[in-house]
Amino acid sequence: MTHDIVDQIAGVTPELDALRRRRPVTREQLQASFDALFRPVSEEHASQAERELIAAFATRLAGSSDATGTFYADRALAADADGAAVVLAEASDAAVEGPFGAYTERGLQGESTEGERYAPSDAAAEALGDRLAAALAHTHLLVFRPREASAADISRLLDAGWSADGIITLSQLVSFLAFQQRVITGLRVLAAAGLASTAQTDSEEEAA
Repeated sequence: MTHDIVDQIAGVTPELDALRRRRPVTREQLQASFDALFRPVSEEHASQAERELIAAFATRLAGSSDATGTFYADRALAADADGAAVVLAEASDAAVEGPFGAYTERGLQGESTEGERYAPSDAAAEALGDRLAAALAHTHLLVFRPREASAADISRLLDAGWSADGIITLSQLVSFLAFQQRVITGLRVLAAAGLASTAQTDSEEEAA
């Protein structure tokens, strides 16, 4: 079995492997990012279970049938079955099509869009605790309303018990997952369409 996580989730074929080899640096960096975030040297600022639960929430926001969402849901269930059940239910309720947000730049205000502002349910917050509940709210913000992230949002994380380093890890985690999910979706579409061997554009380059 391949140890490359993107290959594993996408279901690598010889054609997809050849396509990915056209961007070896991107391939290596994706795996290195996964290793750093999910096989950390230290869990001081974000525990393994927190990482898995946040990843399951972030990737399931795209829909339960997505291969990446399924992969991280399984990991979360293995790390904390009770917490994962709560997180996955929250993700199902919070899944929408976005992004949303208000432009502040002159001339762009007309492109602002309104959409859901997510906060964990009272039951979820009680089950998960303030720290993880705040992380889920921030994750939804970064996924769907990134333009609106502010100092006040950072303060809410700090108040919930996240350190500055932990907040950086959380932001890196969400950013990485969004990119990884786009790459895998593109690869699976190419594989399903039988276009991997003749594609003129590397799906990883498109995802960027």
